Amino acid sequence: QVQLQESGGGSVQSGGSLRLSCAASRYTYGTSCMGWFRQAPGKEREGLAVITTDGSTRYAGSVKGRFTISRDNTKDTLYLQMNSLKPEDTAMYYCAADPRPDCNGYGVLAYTYRGQGTQVTVSS
Repeated sequence: QVQLQESGGGSVQSGGSLRLSCAASRYTYGTSCMGWFRQAPGKEREGLAVITTDGSTRYAGSVKGRFTISRDNTKDTLYLQMNSLKPEDTAMYYCAADPRPDCNGYGVLAYTYRGQGTQVTVSS
C-alpha cells in the first residue's frame, strides 16, 4: 500500500517561511503527478499546487508567488517551500499523488493518494 508522509510543519510568525516535505513508501514519484492541498478548520479543502509528470507546475492564486512546489525523484520526495506566510495560511497541509497516465488533467483534490497531513500555524 502506498503511504505518503508529510513533515516540516510547525508554528511561525507572519512573514516567516517553512518548507514541507513529503516522502513516500512503495511509490515512484517520477511517473506521477504530485501536489499539495490544505484544509483549515471549518473550511473546504483548497488545492494549492501541483507538479506534473513533465515538471510543469500550477498554483492557486492564493499562494502564487509565495509558495514553490518541487520534487526530487532521486529521493522520492516532494517539497513545498512557503514564504511570506500569513495567518490565513494556517491549516493542515497534505501532499497527494496520482499515478494515472492522464493525471496532468486532474486537480490535486482528485488525486488517488494522500498523506496524513502536517499542521502549519501562522501567528500575527
